[in-house]
Amino acid sequence: MGHWFYRNIVEPGKLPLLVALGSFVLTFLITRTVTRLIRAGKGPFRNVRPGGLHIHHVVPGVVLTLVGGFGGVAVGRHEAGAIVCAVLLGAGAGLVLDEFALILHLDDVYWTEQGRQSVEVVVLTTALLLLVLGGFSPFGVDELSAQERQGRRSFILTLALNFAFVLVALFKGKFRMAILGLFLSPVAVFGALRLARPGSLWARRFYRNRPRARARARLRAFHHDRRWDGARRRFQDLIAGAPDRVLPSRRPPDDDRR
Repeated sequence: MGHWFYRNIVEPGKLPLLVALGSFVLTFLITRTVTRLIRAGKGPFRNVRPGGLHIHHVVPGVVLTLVGGFGGVAVGRHEAGAIVCAVLLGAGAGLVLDEFALILHLDDVYWTEQGRQSVEVVVLTTALLLLVLGGFSPFGVDELSAQERQGRRSFILTLALNFAFVLVALFKGKFRMAILGLFLSPVAVFGALRLARPGSLWARRFYRNRPRARARARLRAFHHDRRWDGARRRFQDLIAGAPDRVLPSRRPPDDDRR
């Protein structure tokens, strides 16, 4: 195990990335645990409100990310400094992406349905970092042999082809498959060949005069969402907590008589 770790992590220089990934995941899990305790009114934790202003943890997250990122560039190949900066960068990224939905919507949607987007981004980021640690390169370049990489024509053709599949998958509304397809070209090909999701740019452009294709796309999306949405929501609730339930507003009795 020690030999494998040295050959695959230490020797290629991936140790800071592994440390950053561990710091990122650990920070996210600790942050979610603390926020869930605050939400439940348990433990000694409370929201930070100096002068009545609620300081979201994305603020220290941005500071840690900047310090870790610029520090990592400054220390260069100094291993100890790179490790410290990797810890800071991972912790800062964990704090920032935990409130990704807040940044996206410019609103405090942490415990709402939109807040689930933060969990999805964290899971996707973790998956991409694991692919990098595993030796996967963007656009499937790692699949080329040494001789093929020396040939400029085959290298550029592979990049262009994989990038085209990624773009098609993205336009078809398959965001997760497009991102993973950057590193796993078969995923991008699969997403590009499948029917587009209803409402995507591809569906609005190419299914406009094809009612059968629109119907098939809606049916396939319905079955896919029914099969996977429940499991995905339970997983998100397990690690991040369930969002607040929004009860339908009821009109006063006087309004009903008008």
